[in-house]
Amino acid sequence: MSMSHPRISQADFAPAVAVSVGSLLIDGSRTFLMGVLNCTPDSFADGGRYERPEVAISHGEKLFADGADILDVGGESTRPGSSPVTSRAEMDRVLPVIEALRSRTDRPLSIDTTKAEVAAAACAAGADMVNDISGLTMDPELASVVAEAGAALVIGHIRGNPRTMQDDPRYEDVLVEVGDALEASVDRAIGAGVRRDGILVDPGIGFGKSLEGNLELLRGLGTLRARLGLRLMVGASRKSFIGALTGAGVADRLPGTIAAHVLARAAGADMVRAHDVAEARQAALVADALLGGWGEG
Repeated sequence: MSMSHPRISQADFAPAVAVSVGSLLIDGSRTFLMGVLNCTPDSFADGGRYERPEVAISHGEKLFADGADILDVGGESTRPGSSPVTSRAEMDRVLPVIEALRSRTDRPLSIDTTKAEVAAAACAAGADMVNDISGLTMDPELASVVAEAGAALVIGHIRGNPRTMQDDPRYEDVLVEVGDALEASVDRAIGAGVRRDGILVDPGIGFGKSLEGNLELLRGLGTLRARLGLRLMVGASRKSFIGALTGAGVADRLPGTIAAHVLARAAGADMVRAHDVAEARQAALVADALLGGWGEG
């Protein structure tokens, strides 16, 4: 992997725009927390613990109480090696949860999906954001759905699909290539009418990257943020790169996750996606006190 490309300073680009998600303004003043709510039988992190709607709803309320700024509700596992499910199955899993949470809180909700049909139904049910790990590459209609709903959008990066993405992923220069792909996806979103102040980008840690590729992306977050002029979300929670570095199983990766969150914030992240929200919030409060509001503007 080449390491020869120049690092770009934030002074070379316009400041990142603040992002509006429902009543939430992601403005760089602190670490914002996205709580993970998997309504699936086969998530890598919780193994179906929240598959039943009533259990998922209760857990969602707890994540908000623990300090989540937004909840990301997902109905399809995207762990390495996973296979897709139908839109109907995905909607059956997530819509009752979104509808119930929307009736109980006005705080922001996100739908974690790559499918336009699921995104449209979720937004109609009350979701304020769509989190697309594919960066608008798996369903060409998704950007238009987001635009029509007036929703915010997380544009992620993946190489391949969840079933194949870890089959020997290689890049000449991971930071440049991921940046190129994200830039193209952002242009596609804006061209479809998605508002620029509703877009965050996610480099896709663990989605078609090697161990060193994940580390290079985390080290280079400031470069991506400066290049794109957009807010960054990072999803490192319990990911396999932590296990590769430490030997820890999925359930024992909280310390490594906290380290990744804090250093991602220092490197340029605005939001982190967390399974363990209470612990992530405590770490964020300390990190933000030390770092200050460097990301504002």
